Amino acid sequence: MQISFPKEAPEYSGRELIVAFPAVVNGERIWCSITAEALEDHFGAASPRLEDMVGAFDAHRPRIEAATRRLLSETGGQCARLRSGYVRFYEANARA
Repeated sequence: MQISFPKEAPEYSGRELIVAFPAVVNGERIWCSITAEALEDHFGAASPRLEDMVGAFDAHRPRIEAATRRLLSETGGQCARLRSGYVRFYEANARA
């Protein structure tokens, strides 16, 4: 499975409390996202404000994309939403 991440600005949804970002899976563009809770718990976001969410995403984009790549691989390339529990599981197993 070919997975890449265009270097585009993420999109924040205050209503859904997510940061969305594109991925390309086998040539098809899809949208993935990470929850505000995951950004606060694992990536240092201080609050669910736009500046804090996007700042944390940008500062930790390689780690977020690595976790998303694994989730996409596990789901057969379906759109992915990273939640705090998955990030915790992924990072614990990536170090093992």
